[in-house]
Amino acid sequence: MFIFLVAEMDPFYLNITSFPTVIFTFMLALSTLFWLVAVLGFIDIEVLDFDLPDLDGQLDMNPDTGLSSPDALAGLMLKFGLNSVPVTIVVSLISLIGWFLCYYCVHFVFPYIPEGFLYYLAGIAVFVGVLITAALMTSVVIRPLRPLFKNAQTQSVKYIVGQTAVVRTSRVDHEFGEALLEDGGAGLILKVRTIGEARFSKGDRVVLFEYVEANNYYRVISEQEFVGGTLDP
Repeated sequence: MFIFLVAEMDPFYLNITSFPTVIFTFMLALSTLFWLVAVLGFIDIEVLDFDLPDLDGQLDMNPDTGLSSPDALAGLMLKFGLNSVPVTIVVSLISLIGWFLCYYCVHFVFPYIPEGFLYYLAGIAVFVGVLITAALMTSVVIRPLRPLFKNAQTQSVKYIVGQTAVVRTSRVDHEFGEALLEDGGAGLILKVRTIGEARFSKGDRVVLFEYVEANNYYRVISEQEFVGGTLDP
């Protein structure tokens, strides 16, 4: 049990704290801490999932189009096949795979690279290469998991529609927004959109009126509108 304290483990500590492995070590430590907290039930595994503006068609990377950072991030995730699974799982797998790959690169290759500018230049190249490789490997690993999350989501839709949630973003309109649905646990963060030109602000209570499977969001109306039974076309 004291294997990590013996002198022979010094190279191990040196490798995991050397650049660029230390970056993945930090990411892996945060991921481990997150899952420990999640197991205790304090947070939901989808707590880091965030809303992205709807993307119609191909992403245009021309800066004149006004493409935002979330759009670019969504495009990267789609390109690497990292969609349809909670971000926390994706980040954890990238951290774990990247840590192993980077560790062995540092262990077997870096002893032959002289200290100084060349060392850090090689470190940057290794980090970028390992990050891309880890993302590609993660996309392969999560591929069989996508149907599981899709089925779970389908089952949850049955009891979510018709319930009341609270807007958690600065706004909710026909193209952006999130709402928090209390489920007796950590709560569910859902992508929501309004009908027509309606608009809600943070803290407003809305009713999940309809689920749009193609875009993975819920159409919402105000609680007053739902209770009154009126809905403008």
